[in-house]
Formats: sequence, structure tokens, C-alpha cells
Amino acid sequence: MTLIKSISGIRGTIGGKAGEGLSPIDVVKFTAAYGTYIKQMYGITGGTIVVGRDARISGAMVESLVVNTLAGIGFDVISLGLATTPTVEMAVTGEKAQGGIIITASHNPRQWNALKLLNAKGEFLNANDGKQVLEIAESDSIEFATVDTMGKITEKPNYEDAHIDEILKLKLVDVKAIEAANFTVAIDCVNSVGGIVLPKLLEKLGVKNVISLYCTPNGEFPHNPEPLPEHLTEIAKVVKENKAHVGFVVDPDVDRLALINEDGSMFGEEYTLVAVADYILAQTKGNTVSNLSSSRALRDVTEKHGGTYTAAAVGEVNVVTAMKATNAIIGGEGNGGIILPELHYGRDALVGIALFLTQLAKSGKKCSELRASYPAYFISKNKIELKPTDDVDAVLKAVEQKFANEKVNTIDGVKIDFEKEKEWVHLRKSNTEPIIRIYAESQNEQKAAELAQRIIDEIKKLI
Repeated sequence: MTLIKSISGIRGTIGGKAGEGLSPIDVVKFTAAYGTYIKQMYGITGGTIVVGRDARISGAMVESLVVNTLAGIGFDVISLGLATTPTVEMAVTGEKAQGGIIITASHNPRQWNALKLLNAKGEFLNANDGKQVLEIAESDSIEFATVDTMGKITEKPNYEDAHIDEILKLKLVDVKAIEAANFTVAIDCVNSVGGIVLPKLLEKLGVKNVISLYCTPNGEFPHNPEPLPEHLTEIAKVVKENKAHVGFVVDPDVDRLALINEDGSMFGEEYTLVAVADYILAQTKGNTVSNLSSSRALRDVTEKHGGTYTAAAVGEVNVVTAMKATNAIIGGEGNGGIILPELHYGRDALVGIALFLTQLAKSGKKCSELRASYPAYFISKNKIELKPTDDVDAVLKAVEQKFANEKVNTIDGVKIDFEKEKEWVHLRKSNTEPIIRIYAESQNEQKAAELAQRIIDEIKKLI
């Protein structure tokens, strides 16, 4: 059993003893702490909270606990039922609520679930706010409502319809162009909420030929739900055999988007954001943001269009903060997460699909040809395990000093940018175990692996 309490939410495996897994007691405890935080933050005794969930097996059980706990603490609850993460985020502002809880463990396997916590803007809590929730959970300051001040629960299913309508209103989404292209599209929704939403979206976008894999929202994931190449062999085969123009793969809560080329090859999750940003920047001048572990390709594309690229610390809330500070018009993360402020400040695979199909239709290119038009980079992902007694911070500091003559960024671990070679390496420590994660990017797989090994060798010398 595992229970991870972090500033971004509470996640864990279902079952086990209280405090050791995500048990019903833990769900109630942290939901009540969140409700108390919202009361304190906004100086209210009640209000409205939006709740939605992905389709994983434990979702209905956790949802029941969450909505009734919120009502028990004095909040009216708008229960969306099955809903994507970006849909819940948009519903918070759409319903003028004081916050929201998304019940999803994102790309984690079926035995996991989580509570993702939102503020009144429909955005994830920042580090300070998340810390307050955790402190309240361990205190005795939680007070429940009397029988006369309990909240009511209102069900509002199919909220994705409103979400899709807002996407269709975007000036850079061209339904006529998509419809005229007569695309054949394959989708893999891992038997979660994407299976409800993607077919609706594609129909509204004018896509008549859809090949659907795993669109039954029963939580029985047919493969590892993280949309990485090694998990996407089946849809890759389907795309190629059926001569589809593109394949779309989403994770269980639909905030990450991976693309499959018409020949069955991977577009590359890192390049989902790159492609959409290229399309947007070609129409509207502006700046971009991604996290430190994302591909340099976004920077290249941004500068090609005359914009400024900014690297943020890893984590969606950090990317959003940097986007606001730099007035970025597009941003996200290299895991297939696209954030379009014109719609909302959250990763959204649905808007990614709409924008990419518009781009593909207007470009007149095959999907693989579009991918080939972008700078070629490869990221090697590694980790090095240290002894519990090793001083990880000291190791990172020593690496920073070792490469002081290069461009070094220390806002989140240590990132060393080797400008001349157009490659970088990013070192981050784990918050839960003595591990340093090492991401290295270069212009091909061999060079990226060699760069990573070079840094690993340096660390081994240091310890």
C-alpha cells in the first residue's frame, strides 16, 4: 500500500490501513481539510465545489466519499460524474465555484487513485496552498456543518458538451478545414473518460471516419495507461493497417496527448506541444513556456517565430505561473500537455486535438511530414540511486560548480545547457527516495545517452 501526500494533492493505492493507502478514512480526512482550507482562504462558511472523476474502478466509491464529505462540511457540490481533468477545471469557473476536486490518478495503474485540488480559478493549488491543506489535515481545526447548514449535491453530467463548445469557438480551430480534409482518425482512450469525450469532439469537428480502441469507460485499462511509445504498439498497428491519417492517445483523465503518424511511427509526446505551438505562433506572435525537462525544440520554434521562450520548474502549477509572468500564449509540458490560456490555464488534450487537426488540414502534409519539419532532438531519461546517507543537495551543488562555465539553471535541481552542441542535461532529486533523475537531450539517441552517461560518471566520482 502507498499513500503520497504532496502539495499537488493526495494519491495512493486503494485499500490497506488508514494512513498507509488511500483508504476511505484518508479520503474523508483530506477532503475535509481541503474544504476547511477553502473556507479559510475565501473567508466563507460555505460555497460551491465542483467534483469530477475519471473512469477508474475505485472512482465511484471515492466520489461518493468526497461529495458527501464536502456537503457535510457545509459546501454545495456540483457533481459532474465522469469528466476529464480539463473539463472539471473549466467547470469551476463556469459555475463560479470556490474550488474543485478531480478524482484521478492520471497515468497511474488501476490500483491507484488521487484527489487533485483546484482553487477558484480552476487551477491547481500552489506550493504554499497545498502545504496549508496538509497542515489542516493533521490538525484538529476541521469543523463539520450542523444539520441546518449542510450543503446540497447537484448532479450535472455531460459537462464535456460545454467544454467542447468553448473549443469550437476558438478562432484558430477551423471546423470547415478539418471536415474538408476528410480525415480518418484512430483513437485509444484506455477505457476511461476519453472514450466518452473524444468521439463527441471528433464528431463536432467534422471527422466522420473514427476507429475507436478502448472507449468503454469501465476503468479496465487494456495496457499501461501512460501514453509512452512502448504502450502504444496496438494503435500504431491499427493506424497503419487502416490507412488512418493520424492516431490520438490520451491518458485516463485526458490532460496528456500523444500522436501516431500515418505510417504507425510515433510523432513523439515531446512534439505534441511543439507542433501546436508552431501552428499558433505562425498566426499570432507571442511567447511560450515549458518545463526544464521538455525538449529544446519548443525554444527553437518559438525563436523562429520571433517569440521568447521561458523554462519553468517541473510541475503544471510552475508552468502556469511562468506563463502568466511572461504573457505566454501557449505553453505546457513535454509529456503531451498543452496549455492554451485563451481557453483555460490547464493541460488539455481536447484543445490539442482540435488545434492539431486544423494544422494538419491546412498544412496539406502527412502527419510524418509535419513531424519531420521540426528540429530533431532525442531525450534520454535515466536515474542514479544513491545511498540514504549521501547528501544529494551537495552532489547537485558540486555538479553545478563543475559546469559553471556553461549556461546553468538552478530553479529546479540543476540544468546545464550546452549551447554550442545544442544539448542539455537536467538533474532533479526525488522527494521520496535517494535518487537523482537525469534527463539528457541531444540531436540523436546515441549522443543523448553519451551525455547522460558523462554526467552519471561525474556523479559517481563525487560520491
